[in-house]
Amino acid sequence: MHIPDGFLDAKTLAVTTGLAAVGVTAAVRQARTQLPPRKVPLLGVTAAFVFAAQMVNFPIAGGTSGHLIGGVLAAVLLGPSGAVVVMTAVLALQCLLFADGGLLALGANIFNMGIVGGVGGYYVYRTVRRAFGARGPYLAVPVAAWCGTVMSAVSTAGELSLSGVVPWSVGVLAMAGVHMVMGVGEALITTLVVLAIDRTRPEILADGPAGLPLRGTGETFAFGLVISLGLGMFVSPIASTWPDGLEKVAAALGFLGRAVKTPLVPALIPDYALPGIASPAWATAIAGGIGTTVVFLVVLAIARLIVPRRRGDAGPASTSG
Repeated sequence: MHIPDGFLDAKTLAVTTGLAAVGVTAAVRQARTQLPPRKVPLLGVTAAFVFAAQMVNFPIAGGTSGHLIGGVLAAVLLGPSGAVVVMTAVLALQCLLFADGGLLALGANIFNMGIVGGVGGYYVYRTVRRAFGARGPYLAVPVAAWCGTVMSAVSTAGELSLSGVVPWSVGVLAMAGVHMVMGVGEALITTLVVLAIDRTRPEILADGPAGLPLRGTGETFAFGLVISLGLGMFVSPIASTWPDGLEKVAAALGFLGRAVKTPLVPALIPDYALPGIASPAWATAIAGGIGTTVVFLVVLAIARLIVPRRRGDAGPASTSG
């Protein structure tokens, strides 16, 4: 659902960039005061996993592929403020390093996938969780992940309509229809990840049991990083090559040709394939490994700048519990 440059007009780009800037600023301020310092490595690991998982397109109906967006997953782990920080960094690095999503459209992509999908999906999660009592957590995650995907798609359709690219009634039906199906995959992946964490490290979840200390975090985060590298290096080369939901809709409705072919800033690893490698599989695998590592390190550094170390904090490697 990464919007390329050329799809949106100047006024829509200006509005979405402004909204994204306000949202990211508010998220950084909230993260500074609400995220515990021991969760700083979790931001890096979550960003690495979301980046790697987004490289793994899975086939859906009609010759279309989908991939994890990850906004709701990040919000369930980190809360809405942490999710916005993670999604902003992931989307920015995808744009700059891999030419995935337009530079001018970066604000729109952050707004759609990080704020509308991630934060909006998180509040669906909170609402469902509270409404269904003991069964709430098991229902809330898949419902929120599915809703977050559809909400992001509807927001994208609105921006295309405001830009005069496609009528609202046509665009919203096409985008929502494709992403309702894609949202099933998002719900399944998000639920499996959250259930695995809930069974092993429930204190990591943003709404996990109160009073549980973070334990064994060094080993947990290292394991998460290894899984992310495995996805980026060994699973992404065999991912589906079918167009994603936005590309499929753009081709069907006749506006795919509006996309700017040459990025404003040349990407170091365009299209997730390292230049100079003869084997496409190895080119993708190495690009996935580089990207996952860079995303982890950059987000970890950002998180350490945002979240101040507080007196009495034992650091991320504490194993007490």
